[in-house]
Amino acid sequence: MIQTVQWIAAVLFLLAILHTFSAAHFERIAHHCKEHAGVFHLLGEVEAVFGFWALIMLLMIATLLGPAEAVRYLESCDFTEPMFIFVIMVIAASRPILDFARGIVGFLAKLARHPLRRTLSGKAGSENYSPDVPSGVAYYFIALSVTPLLGSFITEPAAMTLTALMLREMFFSRGISARLKYATIGVLFVNVSVGGVLTPFAAPPVLMVAGKWGWDVAFMVVHFGWRAILAVGVNALVVTWVFSRELRGIRIEGPAPGEEVKMPLFVTIVHLAFLAGVIVFGHHPVIFMGLFLFFLGFTTAYKRYQDKLILREGLMVAFFLAGLVTLGGQQQWWLQDLLMGMDTSSVYFGAAALTTVTDNAALTYLGSLVQGLSDEFKYALVAGAVSGGGMTVIANAPNPAGYSILKGNFPGDTVRASLLALSALLPTGVAIIAFYVL
Repeated sequence: MIQTVQWIAAVLFLLAILHTFSAAHFERIAHHCKEHAGVFHLLGEVEAVFGFWALIMLLMIATLLGPAEAVRYLESCDFTEPMFIFVIMVIAASRPILDFARGIVGFLAKLARHPLRRTLSGKAGSENYSPDVPSGVAYYFIALSVTPLLGSFITEPAAMTLTALMLREMFFSRGISARLKYATIGVLFVNVSVGGVLTPFAAPPVLMVAGKWGWDVAFMVVHFGWRAILAVGVNALVVTWVFSRELRGIRIEGPAPGEEVKMPLFVTIVHLAFLAGVIVFGHHPVIFMGLFLFFLGFTTAYKRYQDKLILREGLMVAFFLAGLVTLGGQQQWWLQDLLMGMDTSSVYFGAAALTTVTDNAALTYLGSLVQGLSDEFKYALVAGAVSGGGMTVIANAPNPAGYSILKGNFPGDTVRASLLALSALLPTGVAIIAFYVL
């Protein structure tokens, strides 16, 4: 009977993946079927997909093995990561944190305008020549190159949230083309996936194995860090160069729209302290959830300096990841055998391919359960998992956060899975060159 449940769970996992790729079709059906539009809108929410199929799996377990077994399985799942990402999303997206990050990006963008002019504008007299690089070009490049690397220090979910919010405010809300939107989100997902590997505590797929395999900061910098910086920089530079003509029409000067009230320094410091506390205690939900409740009280007390917190978006992302954890917990029986049957080269490309259909942290976790792996195998597994982390929404835990923040600016209020995969193909190729070829 347990084998039957495992096969049913594998089928439901496959259906959930197919549902993710076809979510846009349910949205179109909702516009034509007014009587049941609410149900089809729910089925069209990518963030609700895995929770929906996880519920079906739990009902199947309750039917075949009994309600007590379904409850036992659910209690055996670890939902720390969904809870953490919900909290870190809401805090990182608060106005004081966003203003602070925007200030850093603005400062770096000013420094980058002259070097970018020499790189992107060509020689004097050429069609692309410009005596200076408009602020839109510089902001865009810094947002896609520097902030993803911050994921190595403030965690990848926080870096994804900050980057996606800045991109939405500075570019997506200004009527840029759909081509640029898809190219941007493809690079964003890949760069965040590889940008968190400078340290052993910020990227979920690295975090799963670092302690057990003895990977410290020095090891990560030597084996992963420089490759990550190279891949992130090349991806950001290429997409900026390809769309430089469109980006030149965007100028970002002065305070952001709606920023009439000067932010007190102590409010920013308190928000940064909350963010740091949640990061430090990211493995202890009883602590970071308590900090989050204090954070909510502080934002209420100083409502004048706050924008609306992204509670709904954070909850939807947490629901998505909780569903992925619930469904994914029943996939170990085939995933582990598949991974362990590969050689070093096969495991790199196998992990990069498998992460498009399952969370990359789950893949590295399964690898950490196996004894006697070679150092080459360990590197290939983690490098492949982070290289393929931008191809789909489910490939990397922070991706649903970026999806939730940006999807409203895409045609039909949804990011088509096929176009996302296509947009991430070239940046993923750059990551593969950096982590496998070099």
